[in-house]
Amino acid sequence: MATNRQPLGIELVKRGIVKQEDIEKALEYQKNNPKEKLGDILFKTNAADPTALLNAMGEILDEKVIFITKEKVKIKLTNYISMDVAREDMAIPFDINDGIIKVCFANTSNTSQIEAVRLLMLNRGLVMERYITFKDQLEKVLEELNEVSTETIDTDANGTSIVDNIIRTGMSKRASDIHIEPLENYIRVRYRIDGILFDVAHIDKEKQSQIIGRLKSISNMHQEKQEPQDGRIIMYPDYNIRSSSQRNIFGEKFVLRLLKKNTTIKGLFELGYPKDERLLKSAFDKRNSITVIAAPTGEGKTTTLYSVIDYLNRPQINITTIEDPVEIRIPGLNQIEIDAKTTFAGSLRTVLRQDPDIILVGEIRDQETAEIAMQAGQTGHYVLSTIHTLNAVEVISRLRKMNISNYDISSTLATSISQRLVRKLCPKCRKERPFTEEEKAIINKIADKYNVKFDVDNHTTFDPVGCEYCNNSGFYDRIAVFETLLVDDDIKELIVKDASTLEIRDEALKHGYKPLLVDGIAKVVEGITTLEELNRKLLFY
Repeated sequence: MATNRQPLGIELVKRGIVKQEDIEKALEYQKNNPKEKLGDILFKTNAADPTALLNAMGEILDEKVIFITKEKVKIKLTNYISMDVAREDMAIPFDINDGIIKVCFANTSNTSQIEAVRLLMLNRGLVMERYITFKDQLEKVLEELNEVSTETIDTDANGTSIVDNIIRTGMSKRASDIHIEPLENYIRVRYRIDGILFDVAHIDKEKQSQIIGRLKSISNMHQEKQEPQDGRIIMYPDYNIRSSSQRNIFGEKFVLRLLKKNTTIKGLFELGYPKDERLLKSAFDKRNSITVIAAPTGEGKTTTLYSVIDYLNRPQINITTIEDPVEIRIPGLNQIEIDAKTTFAGSLRTVLRQDPDIILVGEIRDQETAEIAMQAGQTGHYVLSTIHTLNAVEVISRLRKMNISNYDISSTLATSISQRLVRKLCPKCRKERPFTEEEKAIINKIADKYNVKFDVDNHTTFDPVGCEYCNNSGFYDRIAVFETLLVDDDIKELIVKDASTLEIRDEALKHGYKPLLVDGIAKVVEGITTLEELNRKLLFY
């Protein structure tokens, strides 16, 4: 992009786009505002027709241009870039076709901002095509695209009222987490809704000490300490709220995890598990073994565990859970909560003396817990737990890295399940359309690879639109996509032989194992989610 502004002005006058006196006024204004580009000043001062001005600038500067409006944004911006990054880099992705994503930048965007967005798109497997527009217009569209209304948060109130307002608004918006972040010039509030962070409020920096003080008070934290602290907020009857503080260079950041009390446990099919009774029974109705649910943090592992326990819960079975913390209280279960004085491993040792039939261990975090869990599975108990891995097959590798022997893994691990959460299309505003030829090609390629059939010719897909019900996001709630590895005799033999995860995966595919992508595509074809949303989580095109 050109940096010599005077030639641009001369060219615009030559083309009859603006008058010489308008250029002179703009240059005079620029002396006091050196960061503003000439074109942006001319737009701001209504010196010319905006479209004609922008088109002329594009020809002179050899740039593609678009007078961006909300209506010209054909894709869901936050599927590709967060609102924070969009604001920081002055960028709006507005259309995509054949792996090329069109991104509009403000005329003021610098090379480093453009490159940052280009690399972000490249990481998503997309080639960026750059356009420019006026800074004021881009900012206007970003405001219009802001997906959560900020009007309900009164930022002018005192610290106590602001904190209460932030929390109650987060509850009403279905936020799972609230981020309260001191930045250089303001305090930023963000809500995580259906797995996505939304910027919802900017609060004056002068309120920082009041807000942090109030958060520490209701979290039962030490007011003077500035090292990391954990606390709980119990003043809201319908919610358990976990709070965490961490100092940054501008103050102390708080993250609040909102856990709703008395939440109804969803059935496994409702969570998204494939509606196959045979597979369900094979995966979970076990004894003398371990079932592990694997996924990165925040992908719904604990929720699935609760559903499995609810599926297995019967009066004649003694079920004990070891959790950190107990998120849902289930009648008939013995639920143990980890505290500062206990560990998963220590609690598991004690539980084994309580005559359990089924033991739920919130997470296998270390070798000691893994070893005791294996021992429990080998001595007549059924153990359910979670672990952090990317897929079901990698569970074997993860246990190996915890120094669990191949023999113990093969003799005890019965089922490994992996999952990811994808956003569900809003049922009130989704827009039906046929699959494009490009989408059909992507889906059919996956079908051929894994020897499955998706009837895309006789199904339609949907685009997210946005309405009041879904906070204008186009999505409401989430559903899991699953893969299930049943550790049969052939897989056990490979584990004992120390076969690689790749070899185990190849063998599993011969036995009916279907990776996450297959279940995800099925949910796209069913109209539950979109191909773009699935790609956001699994990055397959």
